[in-house]
Amino acid sequence: MNVQRINYAELGEIAGPYVHASIHKHTLYTSGLTAFGTQAQTGNICEQASVIFSQLSLIATRQNITLATLIKVTIFVTDLSDIGLLRQTLFNIYGDHLPASSLIKVDALFCDDLKIEVEAILGL
Repeated sequence: MNVQRINYAELGEIAGPYVHASIHKHTLYTSGLTAFGTQAQTGNICEQASVIFSQLSLIATRQNITLATLIKVTIFVTDLSDIGLLRQTLFNIYGDHLPASSLIKVDALFCDDLKIEVEAILGL
């Protein structure tokens, strides 16, 4: 099985046993991305989501694709009180290219400031 494992310097140094993304055949899988270490780290869920999707867009661009090729996202949130605002933010990001999606409420992420983490699968 041929798997390409990739880290992107623009996303910062990896601190754990993972890579930013893996490619297998014609599919790109990302690790969970957060706003950790960005100005949005202490921001609201929509600000954090925007930064995360900017990171995803950077990954896509580096692979010569766009977010229009999103197949599936898994979104982890620590609070559902701003879900309406998050949904609107996601509609704005996705445009006409809605991916399959799962939304999972979790007690916490690895840093108390973080409100959202996103994993994505994109077609190449």
